[in-house]
Amino acid sequence: LFASSFRGAHSRLTRTITQQKIRALFSAHRDRDRQKRNFRRLWITRVNAIIREKGVSYSRFMRDLYKGQLLLNRKMLGQMAILNRNFLYMISKE
Repeated sequence: LFASSFRGAHSRLTRTITQQKIRALFSAHRDRDRQKRNFRRLWITRVNAIIREKGVSYSRFMRDLYKGQLLLNRKMLGQMAILNRNFLYMISKE
């Protein structure tokens, strides 16, 4: 059933079905980790682009957030960078 969507011998022959199934599951696991990594990079890039306009580096901005005990993760900051730049500017001033 798992290999029913594969094409050609990969859906008919037992040995190639098992090989393709292992390969597909391995790729799915690898790409889940890669997707998390890519989204984190995207959020950091978005925040960095907005913060640089005000002349503050990303690392200094994040350090100031942690010193001020503002517990905002990078995903939330990335959404703020898109939806409401002024709010991110206000946070960076504080």
